[in-house]
Amino acid sequence: MSQLSLNLVAISIFLVTMSALLGPLVELSPVVPAIATASALGLAALDTLTWQGRGSTLMLDWLAGFSKEHRARIIRHEAGHFLVARQLDIPVTDYTLSAWEALRKGHPGQGGVQFDTQILDAELQQGKLSAQMLDRLCTIWMAGGAAEAMVYGNAQGGDDDRGKLRALLIQIRFSAADRQHKERLSVLRAKTLLETHWTTYEALVAAMERRETVEECDRIIASAVALPENL
Repeated sequence: MSQLSLNLVAISIFLVTMSALLGPLVELSPVVPAIATASALGLAALDTLTWQGRGSTLMLDWLAGFSKEHRARIIRHEAGHFLVARQLDIPVTDYTLSAWEALRKGHPGQGGVQFDTQILDAELQQGKLSAQMLDRLCTIWMAGGAAEAMVYGNAQGGDDDRGKLRALLIQIRFSAADRQHKERLSVLRAKTLLETHWTTYEALVAAMERRETVEECDRIIASAVALPENL
C-alpha cells in the first residue's frame, strides 16, 4: 500500500477515535465521521487495488510540485542518472520529471530516466549477469542520489534506486555485507564520474530544465565533454 493510502487509513482511524471521544460533547452526528471514514478507506482501497497506488503518487507529486527546491532536486537527481548512464555507454531512451509526465508518456511510477535494457535483459534471460554490466547498473542507480548530495549536502530521493540495487544483488546472491560494500562503491564511482564531468552535468541540468529531447541532451553532453576543461 502506498504512503498516501496508509495516511488515509490513519486519518480514518483518527476520525473514528475523535468522534467517539468528542462527538457527545459537541453534539456531532455520528453520520459525519462515518461518511468521512468510509470515504477515506474507500479511496485508499481503490487506489491500492485498482490503480496500484498511482493515484496517491500523482497527488503527492502535485503537492510537492509547489516547491521550487523539490523541482530543482528532481532535475538534478535525474540529470545524475542521465549523465552517468551516457558516460557508461548505456543509452537513455526517455526521461520524465514528474509522475504526471510519466503518466502521459505511459511510464510507471513517479517518472525518471528510462534506459535501453536490451543487453541487460538478454544477460538475465541467459541466467547470468556480467560483472561489467552489474557495475554499470549499480553506478547508474546510485548516481541520482550522489548528484543530489553533491549539490545539497544530502539526498531526499533515491529510495527506489537503492531498492532496485538491493533487489538485484539479492537475486544474484550477494551477502548483506557484500551488498553494503557494493552500494558504497557504486556511490563513490558515481561521484567520481560526476566530479570529472561537472561542467557537462551543469549543461545537462540546464537542458533538462528546458525539457530538451533525449537527442538534444545527448548532443549537449557530447559537445560539453569535448571542452578542454573536461578532458
